[in-house]
Amino acid sequence: MTANPPPPSREERLAAKLRENLRRRKAQARQLEQGELGQVEPGTVPDPAFPPIPGLSKGSPSS
Repeated sequence: MTANPPPPSREERLAAKLRENLRRRKAQARQLEQGELGQVEPGTVPDPAFPPIPGLSKGSPSS
């Protein structure tokens, strides 16, 4: 039988995650340019991993 290859190193795993993230962000940017994501603030890209928090806005004072 053939031996299983060793698991990827931490550096290889991180590099793969970075590539995956870059592909996702580029796809989001393309969708945003085409207007498929709907209305968002200029200069921002919505991230489904971090949904907006109700009642929290950038313009409100924090005190």
